[in-house]
Amino acid sequence: MNTLLLENIHPSAVATLENSGVNVHSAGSALEEESLIAKLEGVSILGIRSRTQISSRVFEHAKDLLAIGAYCIGTNQIDLNAASLHGVAVFNAPYSNTRSVAELVIAEIILLIRRLYDKIVKAHQGVWDKTAENAREVRGKKLGIIGFGNIGSQVSTLAESMGMDVYYYDVVDKLSIGNATRVTTLKELLNIAQIITIHVDGNPANANLIDEAEFRAMNDGVILLNLSRGYVVNVDALARNLKNGKVAGAAIDVFPKEPKNEKETFSSPLRGLSNVILTPHIGGSTEEAQENIAHFVSSKLLEYVHTGSTYTSVNFPRISLPQTDGSQSHRLLHVHRNVPGVLSHINGIFAKNNVNVLSQYLRTNELIGYAIADVDKEYKDSLFEDLQRVDHTIRVRIL
Repeated sequence: MNTLLLENIHPSAVATLENSGVNVHSAGSALEEESLIAKLEGVSILGIRSRTQISSRVFEHAKDLLAIGAYCIGTNQIDLNAASLHGVAVFNAPYSNTRSVAELVIAEIILLIRRLYDKIVKAHQGVWDKTAENAREVRGKKLGIIGFGNIGSQVSTLAESMGMDVYYYDVVDKLSIGNATRVTTLKELLNIAQIITIHVDGNPANANLIDEAEFRAMNDGVILLNLSRGYVVNVDALARNLKNGKVAGAAIDVFPKEPKNEKETFSSPLRGLSNVILTPHIGGSTEEAQENIAHFVSSKLLEYVHTGSTYTSVNFPRISLPQTDGSQSHRLLHVHRNVPGVLSHINGIFAKNNVNVLSQYLRTNELIGYAIADVDKEYKDSLFEDLQRVDHTIRVRIL
């Protein structure tokens, strides 16, 4: 079985996969669509980070592809519907780098509120700017968190321990942690906060969540951080509000358009602005986080390949399965479009091929059904081809 890992995924991913008997080929950068299609011939597992775009056309050509590992939090770079309809399970790492992102948020808040970034630049230029003007403590400041999930809640805990007053807004009714105060509307949070940090998911509805109207609702001299998704903040509007003084400082780690590799020039209207920290999508880029992600995603890919388990998949019906006993039984995995009657057809084929079913599972989502059966290993040779001919079949595997 062959695996292709792109975008400098941590070496422990290679070790984890190779120790399971998988052949691993690695590349340091993302690949454009045509190059990716060419590389995927004979590849069963693909590992990517955030730069590689996986379109429906890639799935149409990647006939051998069984699974994709997104070695990051987000999966918006993958056409998940196309993946499902081509029988490709997708896995990510939703929790493995949350601490790294939360720590960077706190560090950047301190840098911005103390205006340390400007003073560091001046010191390198030989300017001795020792003034305390506009340099403040974080203690007692009102922090507004947009999105109170895994990262937002960790930011809340760290910020509160430093004496900040924490307010949060989430479209889902989330319980407070510590003394954090929940507000019911985004506008209410924008009216309250002196510092705002964004931690929403990749839902397309979050595009331009922060735009001109939201900047008008903010306090004068607000500080804004975005380490979530590049399209969440209108960066042109942010640049205007930094220049006119409405926003006193910003830290941006994600951008609407990001370079595909280190050779491509990074362009943004935020470049060169005072008290603005720009980082190249490194919120989760610590050695600890990358190693955790490498182990987690690789292990989930291997579980799927060896057992059919999809418990942490982002696009398949979720089911946790035990290891098979290959000496006593085989496991049949059938991915199909979610339409009525498929399981009945499968069971009819089992009867036709003298299959003794030991256990059987079925899970569905809005697009596909996933049927699993552990069976005695004695059955007719025609079983596999018969299962492939079931109406609405997407993929059949036998373990």
